[in-house]
Formats: sequence, C-alpha cells, structure tokens
Amino acid sequence: MVGIVVSENEPIDRAIKRFKKKYERSGVLKEFKKRAYFTKPSVKKRMKRLKAIRRALRNAAEAS
Repeated sequence: MVGIVVSENEPIDRAIKRFKKKYERSGVLKEFKKRAYFTKPSVKKRMKRLKAIRRALRNAAEAS
C-alpha cells in the first residue's frame, strides 16, 4: 500500500506530486498491467531475453 504523510502547511499539489512519484516507483501500476491478462510462458521468456539484450546494448553504449 502506497501512502504519504501530508504536513499541515504543505500544498495539496505538492502532496499529490509526491504521491504520484512514490506510486510510480513502487511499480503498482506496472504489476497491475502485467496481471491484467495472461501471457504465455514462451512470450515471457522472449520478452525477458529482449529486455536483457536492450540492457546490454545500453550498458555497452554508456561504457564507450
């Protein structure tokens, strides 16, 4: 459960902004979307492999 403590003098806009950041970083929405539909194990494996390749390419580009 994601939550924040709002101080008495804090504007609501700033509190909402903090909440949104915390919500995105926690991965709640990502997890929800992932569970919304069934993904075949072969597709999961393929997506995991592609993600690893992209990560490796990005790391290689940053190292150069």
